[in-house]
Amino acid sequence: MADEKKLFLGLDSSTQGLKCTIIDEALNTVYERAINFDRDLPRFGTKGGVQVAADGLTVTSPALMWVAALDLLLEQMRADKAPLALVRAISGSGQQHGSVWLNAKAESKLRNLQADQPLETQLADIFSIADSPVWMDSSTGAQCAAREKALGGAQAVADLTGSRAYERFTGNQIAKIHEHQPAAFAATSRIALVSSFIPSLLIGGFAPIDASDGSGMNLMDIRRKTWSPAALDCTAPGLAAKLGPIVASHEKAGTLHKWFSQRYGFTADVQVIAFSGDNPNSLAGLRLQDPGDVAISLGTSDTVFGFLAEARPSASEGHIFANPVAPDAYMAMLCYKNGSLTREFIRDQSAGGSWKAYAQHLEASPVGNGGCIGFYIRDPEITPPILKTGIWRFDAAGKPVDRFEPAQDCRAVYEGQFLSMRLHGRNVGFKPHRILATGGASVDMSLIRVMCNVLGAPVFVAEKADSASLGAAYRALHGWRCLKAGGFVSFGEILKTAAPFKQVATPDAGAHAIYTAMLERYAELEKRVVKG
Repeated sequence: MADEKKLFLGLDSSTQGLKCTIIDEALNTVYERAINFDRDLPRFGTKGGVQVAADGLTVTSPALMWVAALDLLLEQMRADKAPLALVRAISGSGQQHGSVWLNAKAESKLRNLQADQPLETQLADIFSIADSPVWMDSSTGAQCAAREKALGGAQAVADLTGSRAYERFTGNQIAKIHEHQPAAFAATSRIALVSSFIPSLLIGGFAPIDASDGSGMNLMDIRRKTWSPAALDCTAPGLAAKLGPIVASHEKAGTLHKWFSQRYGFTADVQVIAFSGDNPNSLAGLRLQDPGDVAISLGTSDTVFGFLAEARPSASEGHIFANPVAPDAYMAMLCYKNGSLTREFIRDQSAGGSWKAYAQHLEASPVGNGGCIGFYIRDPEITPPILKTGIWRFDAAGKPVDRFEPAQDCRAVYEGQFLSMRLHGRNVGFKPHRILATGGASVDMSLIRVMCNVLGAPVFVAEKADSASLGAAYRALHGWRCLKAGGFVSFGEILKTAAPFKQVATPDAGAHAIYTAMLERYAELEKRVVKG
């Protein structure tokens, strides 16, 4: 057995589906499979994996759908003859902020799973609330306001929990349910995150919440990595018992329940490592392991996240989470709604819908755009908070102007997006020395060169954009190594055999100096736009 190949399974329960990735000890991917909730489980009636209420604010997913998804994925893996008997450890990823409400029957039902029945059949009645609030929900504005009032303001909440009160954060969802559904709250024995519910199915009992995903609740003391009594008290009574313990992300959640070995051929000693959120797992999957490592995901929305040695929470921007691969470190994240769709809008308006013409416009315009700066807000923006949509253009003297030349618009939207990332990243502590670009727009080398020069760090490209399930598999291997060593092992140790990412851009010192000189003027103009 000592020489037998050892494999590690990562699961990603995202908004729209459930995916698995199996790797070996050399970090090679040996198997992948995915199911889509809408397509493969249509009886649950979701669209994009969720259900949107008539108010347009309340967004949920059927908790039992996630159970059925695990049944279906395992059946498909067995049909594929996936090497389940060689799996030594499992970890996973869950969409952040979603909550699962489990009743008094749940723990016993999980413990006493019978191998002749699927999970869905046995666990259909374990929920005190059938439809789980998810990250897309924005119905808790009143609860957010109450939290900030109770804890001394938005900055005080950020200093304590890593983020100001956000409507999607789990603590505010809990406060709403306690207020509006008191009977269901009283009937709840355990409130899980999606990332602690899936491993609960695996171990046949209540799995703990890991510190990294626990950071996205407005309930955890970000520095002590324990539940904050003050944050719990202003949420709901008796909450600590319903939430259970917090563990470090590399720690063991339990051993795989015998149901999985009896039904699917796993061995009896498979270790289940604490699951975490999708963004923390993406940090792991993109191998961000040192302060200054930053990833920028360029998609419909843009996301910036990276490794921090120290926490600098801000009430106005971003989130600070406990780091999923380094217990004493942190990760920060900035979210932008105006990403690829906004870039495509300017392409259509100013370059005739052609990326080739867009690139030619960029070549024809000077770095720094002659001092012209634009703000292109097609959707209400998160970072910074700009609710009014529109386009604001300023000339080199800071005077508002009605229009730019097409080439100026093309350059302004690219430069403005990355100047914003540099400004707000600085505010939460980012000092990038290596940037990993991912997402659909990372193939645009014109965009990458602007990113590189504005941020002043070399840019690498990840071949695999879907990093959460891969990160979960890395974390399964990492947690297994920590168990074998009897203590924490550096995450970098398990990455030594990984193929290096491809470097695609090196910053130009002259261009970076131009952007550095622009930054404070950009910040002042941004304040004007935010104020309307």
